[in-house]
Amino acid sequence: MHIKSTSSRVRETAGGQALSIGTEAAPKLSRLITYRTVSSRDPQQVSIEEFDGFIDALPELFPLVHEKLSRERVNGHGLLYRWPGSQGEGQGPVVLMAHYDVVPVENPASWTHPPFSGEIADGRIWGRGSLDDKGSLTAILEAVEQLLAEDFVPVRDIYLSFGNNEETAGDTAGAAAALLEDRGIRPWLVLDEGGAVAGQAFPFVDRPVAVVGVSEKGILDVELSTEDAGGHASTPHRGGATARLARAITRLDAKPLPAVLPEPTVEMIGRLASSARFPARLVFGNLRIFRRPLTRVLARMGGEPGALTRTTVVVTQLRGSSASNVIASRATANANIRVAVGETVAGTVQRLGRIIADSSVSLRVVEGNEPAPVSATDNAQFALLEQAIAAVFPDAVTAPYIMLGGTDSRRFTGICDAVYRFAPFRMGRQDRANIHADNESLCIETFGEGILFYTRLLRTLGDRQ
Repeated sequence: MHIKSTSSRVRETAGGQALSIGTEAAPKLSRLITYRTVSSRDPQQVSIEEFDGFIDALPELFPLVHEKLSRERVNGHGLLYRWPGSQGEGQGPVVLMAHYDVVPVENPASWTHPPFSGEIADGRIWGRGSLDDKGSLTAILEAVEQLLAEDFVPVRDIYLSFGNNEETAGDTAGAAAALLEDRGIRPWLVLDEGGAVAGQAFPFVDRPVAVVGVSEKGILDVELSTEDAGGHASTPHRGGATARLARAITRLDAKPLPAVLPEPTVEMIGRLASSARFPARLVFGNLRIFRRPLTRVLARMGGEPGALTRTTVVVTQLRGSSASNVIASRATANANIRVAVGETVAGTVQRLGRIIADSSVSLRVVEGNEPAPVSATDNAQFALLEQAIAAVFPDAVTAPYIMLGGTDSRRFTGICDAVYRFAPFRMGRQDRANIHADNESLCIETFGEGILFYTRLLRTLGDRQ
């Protein structure tokens, strides 16, 4: 006779509840996906009417939220809601964050379901933004709507901060943080998108891992440029602008920056030890011995494992002459760099210069943010997140990690010491690959689990003071 484990029975029960909740709320997310809230540096791709339509739809979909909570506009199309808590303003509030802008769609014809259809099919909600990040935004609002229907009052003030330009400038989140700071409000906890309940993410670990971002890498764009006399392509000379630029790029590609394992990554790996198969269990459980060789192995793997160990550099854009028969008088490349925790923007630029080792190649910082401060894992805030994760995802291991990408939450680190990044959705390898790509979609049951997570989090605030 096969006897199911307690966690399996709990998951089956929670799964049935999540499917029911997700099915009921799915049409709301579907509706919000239909608004083409594309955020882009190209003004031709941005439609303000779509952002207005999205905002106008929210009171219809979440009437109690808009009856009971105050709402104000921030930086034009950002939204900041306030839900007063039972203990008043004396307690630091909780800020739940999300963004509703999305990245452009390259080729709509390559999608199984049209990217802005919000179609519900095959147990999933399809469309751009379902995972990044309208799914989280809708789950937050639905959780609050359900709690308001029960006349629930949170212990602490709750702020819902929804951005409209996370995919580009991110200045709306900065404006929201500045607004709270001007009012003397210092949040107790900030929770934004970020990690997820990741399946198939770690070699030798069979259980899903709920990765909670405790920091995020800095984001840095550096322009590499070279200049030359130019001329007609029929009379070329060696060592022109494009050749020197190409040499600089290949040097960066051939010599990655040093690999190290920062402390949050060490803690993450240590927490995975008990769930790992041999020989990973031996390595993960004895990092004092195996830290250096494991760092080298991860670095050589490249991709996500390699990015955990170092500042990454990749050239994303190239530009030469304006015509095929003209030698470039100026050639440029954009290097997109994710600065590791413990490193700095200035130090990274200096290292790039040493690797390139060519004074004729100029480096210009286009835009740069330092890595975010590391939030603690031994405080009441992280324990609250662990408790909510365990209740909704009993089969998952909770572990801290460093976000490889950027979020709006970095704008709040100046007013809060406990800033975390976690989207409460199960995401397999293909789900993660579909973010910013074709066929982005969210499983209905997974969507329901996200709603349950936010509901649980808000209910148990009083347990952690």
